[in-house]
Formats: sequence, C-alpha cells, structure tokens
Amino acid sequence: MPRQYNDALVSTEWLAGHLNTPDVHVVDASWYMPAEGRDPRAEYEQEHIPGAVFFDIDEIADTDSPYPHMMPSGEKFASRVRDLGLGDGVRIVVYDGGPLMSASRVWWMFRAFGHKDVYVLDGGMAKWREEGRPLEDLPPHHRERHFTARADMTKCCDADEVLAAIDDPATQIVDVRSAGRFEGSEPEPRPGLRGGHIPGSLNLPFTRLLDDEGRLRAHAELEAIIAEAGIDLKKRVIASCGSGVSACVLALALHQIGHRKISVYDGSWSEWGARDDLPIAP
Repeated sequence: MPRQYNDALVSTEWLAGHLNTPDVHVVDASWYMPAEGRDPRAEYEQEHIPGAVFFDIDEIADTDSPYPHMMPSGEKFASRVRDLGLGDGVRIVVYDGGPLMSASRVWWMFRAFGHKDVYVLDGGMAKWREEGRPLEDLPPHHRERHFTARADMTKCCDADEVLAAIDDPATQIVDVRSAGRFEGSEPEPRPGLRGGHIPGSLNLPFTRLLDDEGRLRAHAELEAIIAEAGIDLKKRVIASCGSGVSACVLALALHQIGHRKISVYDGSWSEWGARDDLPIAP
C-alpha cells in the first residue's frame, strides 16, 4: 500500500487526486550542482506538473551574502512567495527533479517562516514521470496571496551557534556530505574550501536516507540508519552539508520519525570551510 498523506510527505497518487483542489498548490523547487550542467528553470519551462510554480532557491535568498542560497529576510520571503500565489491557508506540495535535496530545502524554508501546511512529493518528478502522470509547459495562472512570515529562529543556526554547540553535550552536529568530503580525502566541489569537518560532528551521508528510487526510506529503516550513525534523538541535532540544501533531507527524515529538535546550519561547509577562524578536524 503506497504512502498517502504521511506528515511531511505526500504520494504521487495523493497529488494526482488533488491537483484540482483549490487549496493545494504545487511548487517545482528543482536545483542542481553546477557540475551537473542542468538548468532547472529551463527544464521547468519545458515541462512541469500542471499548475506548478517555480521556486528559485538562489533568488529567494539573501543575495547579499557571500555564501550560496542563504535564508532571506522574512520580508523578502513573504514578498516572493506571495507573487507565486503561495500564502496563508494553502497546502503546498514541493517536488524537484533530483533526490529530494532542494524540495526538502524549500519544505524547510516554509516551515522556518511559520507555514506548517507544506509537504514533499515522495519520489519527486522522477516517480511522477515514470507513472505517466500529466505534465505541461504552460505558465501557471495564479493570483497573489498574502503570506504571514512568522520566523522560527530554532530552525536555522549560524556559525557562532555551531561553534558553541561543539562543546554542548545536549547537541549533536551531523554532517550529511559524503564520507570522503567529511574526512577531507575528496575535494570540495566549490573552490577555495578547506577539507575536513566540524570538530565533534557525526557523518551520515544524506544518500543513505533515500532508497534506490530516490524516495525517503520507510520509518523503520530511517530509525535504524539514524541510530547506526550514532544520533541520539534525546539531543538537539544541527544538520550541516555543503551549502545548506542536502542537510534538509536529514531534517525531513528526522521530522518523519517524530524528532523535532533540529536546526540546519545555513552556511554549512560553504561558510565553515572558507573561514580560517573556524576549527576543522581532518
């Protein structure tokens, strides 16, 4: 029996049956690493789930920051999503064309600004397309909708908070980059960054949280993988990655198994690895 409407996830079956429901709004949050050579906006314009709007995580961001796709102000976020027709009183379903990374990031962003009625499409665009479900290339028709930004400061943390957390016995820092990047044996995809990891952090590559089809693993599997990584669910978790995107897959997985004390280090290794004043462990 496929999962249907499971807290932070909705199935393709559920979305297909609710595409024409007035309060359900669909968001294409696709984003790719530069090395992939893909243009998410161009792909969106070529085909997307009917009615979906495009959410650009590099533009709906603090574009004055030296680090990529950092969280915008509440005012900017509210303005941009209002223009997309996303606001108070709607159910938002987010998908992407990859392994849940950017969809999880946008899911987390909405929650960080107080909108709880937001969900990730399990399996994303790949599963939707494989099942032969409808796609279109038409621009969406939507009207502006008021969005009330209520920032939850516990959802996001900065470098100072992470530095303090290194010696905090009630907090664990979890890095979801690959083991090679965590250990410093593989080069970083962004130039100019040191290799290694935040001292005392654990490593749980986000890909382990996904199955072979790019779907979030089932509840019991997530619990086992998270426990195996040494994560203590009695503690607050700070999730870190390369630039604050794939860390949100861990946030999604923890949310699915009922853990709520989680923050995402927004700057992640793009900041930590670039700053010589912050300690690293090889």
